[in-house]
Amino acid sequence: MAAVVGKRLDRRLMGRLRLASQGLLGAGEPLRSAVDVVRWMTAMQAQDLQAAMWAVGVRMPESGLSQVRAALDAGTIVRSWPMRGTLHLVAPEDLRWMLELTADRLTKGIASRHRELGITWADVEKSRDIALARISTEGPVSRTDLFKAFDAAGQPTQGQRGIHILGTLCRHAWLVQGPLAGNQQLLVAFDDWIPVSPSLDRPAAIAGFLLRYFRSHGPATVRDFAWWTQIPLTEVRSALETIRDGLVELEFVGTGYWMSPETAALLDTGVPGGRSLLLLAGFDEFLLGYTDRSHVLPPGYADKIVPGGNGVFKKTVVAGGEVIGTWAREGMGQRAAVVPELFDPTRPLGPAAQAAFGRAARRYLEFLEK
Repeated sequence: MAAVVGKRLDRRLMGRLRLASQGLLGAGEPLRSAVDVVRWMTAMQAQDLQAAMWAVGVRMPESGLSQVRAALDAGTIVRSWPMRGTLHLVAPEDLRWMLELTADRLTKGIASRHRELGITWADVEKSRDIALARISTEGPVSRTDLFKAFDAAGQPTQGQRGIHILGTLCRHAWLVQGPLAGNQQLLVAFDDWIPVSPSLDRPAAIAGFLLRYFRSHGPATVRDFAWWTQIPLTEVRSALETIRDGLVELEFVGTGYWMSPETAALLDTGVPGGRSLLLLAGFDEFLLGYTDRSHVLPPGYADKIVPGGNGVFKKTVVAGGEVIGTWAREGMGQRAAVVPELFDPTRPLGPAAQAAFGRAARRYLEFLEK
């Protein structure tokens, strides 16, 4: 399919189309469970676990934090390093084939760092055996206790050595993060936690991955997906040729963007969300899911989201498809409040937007208590 509708698009409209495809505007079938959300999104940034749980919750009407925690405890959603060396939430049946697509390239990319840390393949295999033996006899283990076991067996964990070993064990599908203990996840054996874990033919896996990305993140480009997954662009372009009949291409400012026919149809029936106001998590896919974020975040405000380029993304206020500020929770319990910090204080929220902000804030605070 193809449609050239660039003259009808602007940045805010592009942002609203992305909100719709990401399940943030109530368009399409409702996402009723945590696994529904994660399967639809394909993968969701999750280096900040608390933020990731709200990223799921905001896409699931009337949900509570306990539902997302229960899904992690049950293993119906899992958290690991499927791509970019970054933690994501994925559906369990998707994790193995994602790792098979991405692990080798990442391993090569961090080889020099492993040499600096003195990590050899023999060290990885020894650590694997230590971890699996510990889990087999004592059950799920915390990262702290696992690192103590590594240290005791002559595998030092100081100076990032431990986290690099752990990441390698997870990337090679020996370990995965499992149930919660407080606000931390315990580590479990991959094959025990995810008994149904198919492997897929590489070209077919990339094509399916790409199709799901465009359906859940579109409008987006092939370069967005190649960056998101770190799959080589040549392979991504080849995959596109096998799925393009199931997508719609939009041209905007001379670049082709792909999306599902359902999302594209909103251009004819009316793209919702013109007056929407959302409170999104730090690291939310609405911002992090693309290599070019300028459609939804004016470049001059990027430093407001990631102060000093420190890699920590703040929570965002999104109005009508555009990021207009950040927000934070202040206080606890009955005294808790959600406080915005707008990029441009000379343009305060109008009465309707203030009311929408209040509703969004109540929704977030209620989510934490459910």
